[in-house]
Amino acid sequence: MIINNSIHDDNSLLTKLLDIRDNSEIIKEVKFIISMINLQFDFHYLDYAFCDVDKLFKGNYPGFRKCNTNYHDLRHTMLVLLAMARLIHGAFLVGVKFTDKEINLGLISALMHDTGYIQSVEDNSGTGAKYTLIHVKRSIVFVQDYYTDEKYFSEDLECFRDILICTGLNNDIKKVSFSSVNIEIMGKMLGTADLLGQMADRLYLEKLIPLFHEFEEGKVPGFESELDLLRKTTNFYKSAQTRFEKDLSDVNRYMVGHFQDRWNIQRNIYNESIEKNINYLKYILKSNYKNLRDCLRRNTVTLQ
Repeated sequence: MIINNSIHDDNSLLTKLLDIRDNSEIIKEVKFIISMINLQFDFHYLDYAFCDVDKLFKGNYPGFRKCNTNYHDLRHTMLVLLAMARLIHGAFLVGVKFTDKEINLGLISALMHDTGYIQSVEDNSGTGAKYTLIHVKRSIVFVQDYYTDEKYFSEDLECFRDILICTGLNNDIKKVSFSSVNIEIMGKMLGTADLLGQMADRLYLEKLIPLFHEFEEGKVPGFESELDLLRKTTNFYKSAQTRFEKDLSDVNRYMVGHFQDRWNIQRNIYNESIEKNINYLKYILKSNYKNLRDCLRRNTVTLQ
């Protein structure tokens, strides 16, 4: 079957702005973006956190195994970090004044938001996907343990918790007692960045196959097969739009200001990339299901 790749080509603005295959380029861009807020920003804590998260996902962090979830991987984490930095900058441009510590809390929360998928060295059963339903709680434990003896964050461990809670799709954000309006904004921006980072990814559709297998191992209800997950992703897109607007206070709108100021592009190009992914998904779902994996195998992604 001939697939019309023009429906979903590589020429989207989001992929042309930055080589997201290189984590050092992402970190460089994140620092540039934050420097647009404060030229004197101290990246000491971000550097250390990134170094350790990189080690963690690659299996070089003491006490933990290598990341073995193919959807919730280091690529996803880095894309969420980048989206988070862009939202922080966009919020600043419309008058939200963050302290340096609040920015650190937001960026580091993004870096560590999926650490709950990583298994300890003693855990040899299955993969980290088995923790899918409780990975947010596990991520909070990891972050708080990581900073237990760090004086700079000694009074902010609950802020990490509250920010990370906003990434849980089943968590009721209205019930969270945020310590400040800014921490609430940070939490909602991370919840938004988590969705934007994955759904706008050029490999989003390919990675839905590994995601099904994560859900299967994690006993996430509601998905009978790979095809069933793909079909329901179009509905997930609709629910994500509702979540952006209602639960997350439409902080997604901050992206427009960021792209205008950073790239002279007066649009939210994350939304454009997501719509491109969803439109291509709808296209292939109308095609021959027997060749579904061939439709998705457009990049180097392991389709289990």
